[in-house]
Amino acid sequence: MSAHPRILVVDDERSMQEFLEILLRKEGYDVSTVGDVPSALVALDSDDFDLVISDIQMPERSGLDLLRALRQAQPDVVVIMITAFATTETALAAMKEGAYDYITKPFKVDEIKLVVKKALEKKLLAAENARLRHELRNERQQRPLVGNSPRMHQLYEMIGRVAATKTNVLIVGESGTGKELVARAIHSESDRADKSFVALNCAAIPENLLESELFGHVKGAFTGAVGNKAGLFELADLGTLFLDEVGELTPPLQVKLLRAIQEKTIRRVGGTSDRRVDVRILAATNRRLEDEVSAGRFREDLYYRLNVIQLPLPPLRERIEDLPLLVHHFVEKYTRELGKSVRGVTEDAMQRLGAHAYPGNVRELENVIERAVALARGEWIDTEALPPALLEPPADRASTVLPQGSVDLDNLVAEYERGLLLEALRRAGGVKKRAAHLLGISFRSFRYRLEKLGLDEPGGPPEPI
Repeated sequence: MSAHPRILVVDDERSMQEFLEILLRKEGYDVSTVGDVPSALVALDSDDFDLVISDIQMPERSGLDLLRALRQAQPDVVVIMITAFATTETALAAMKEGAYDYITKPFKVDEIKLVVKKALEKKLLAAENARLRHELRNERQQRPLVGNSPRMHQLYEMIGRVAATKTNVLIVGESGTGKELVARAIHSESDRADKSFVALNCAAIPENLLESELFGHVKGAFTGAVGNKAGLFELADLGTLFLDEVGELTPPLQVKLLRAIQEKTIRRVGGTSDRRVDVRILAATNRRLEDEVSAGRFREDLYYRLNVIQLPLPPLRERIEDLPLLVHHFVEKYTRELGKSVRGVTEDAMQRLGAHAYPGNVRELENVIERAVALARGEWIDTEALPPALLEPPADRASTVLPQGSVDLDNLVAEYERGLLLEALRRAGGVKKRAAHLLGISFRSFRYRLEKLGLDEPGGPPEPI
């Protein structure tokens, strides 16, 4: 249920509609009104409501007919019936069929307020229980932030400071540095910790479905939209929405995200009404959004809305002293998950692990340790369980020696990136999706980097599967 509950009033008397609309809006509710059951069914089919207040006696179809239809189509909607003293028996019959309560004419304003308040509390409790059950069903062990280096202590301090604010945060860093873990840590230390944390990888959803994923849709909005669907903004209401790889959003979606942040309202795809939402945005990217803004690929106004506070994450190579702690943590984790009896790594294997550059950062290290635990023959991980890339002599890897004289850093970085892209393509047999996976980036990001460095033609042949 949203922060501003939505109520549908169904009554054939216009004066009653107006009275309830004015009364309930003053209480902070979003209110819509209709004059008959068919109109109510249309409204309920195209939009979601938390509560329906319906008169029992109406021409043609009664409030009981509406109640029966709702019990079939939308059993989660709470229904309050309006009745006259002479028809209280009918109202009691309606409660047996699933109505929450009834109110009698002439109304007492305080009574209406109390009944509506209790009905919405029931709805809220049911929604909260459903959310907790969903989280328990989908609970997965979250990797904690691990590290005792100065860079990590600085990060922990910044997490505590930004968590205490309500502003949006842009988390920046290379792929695999743990941006979602930092976002979860910010949420868990904030005053929204008891509300939902909803995460979306903007590069993982097809462009034509991303708008519906974010903002929801109404029945019939597009082919396959067989019912109303709440978007992630609504699911994160009063909580936190984490948008990973936000630089992948298309210009039209950037406009809609900007409006949602500025206006604190969203509109479902195919819908006609706005919904108020209270969501804190945590965004993440491995791109330099400043460069994307300069190139005209990312809106400057959206950038400033997201980048109220910027939180940079250090790559693993800049906190390599944390490697033993991370190795120990992952060995323990995958020993439990895989049912092995691994106690640790040998000194030789640890030296090999420490000599690697880790372009994929902590995510790459985790994958290495998971593989090593799975392949370990005994209680200790030796070099034979490590992937071939870690066993290559250091001389075979890219040199990090600074050339003599002045250098052009941008060109050096571009050449290094070019080499990584070409090597990933070689290992993937030319399949770009596989190469992107090897580098820990999205396919769209991989294509963008190829085009930027002149290694691919925009709009080239389709990617082989």
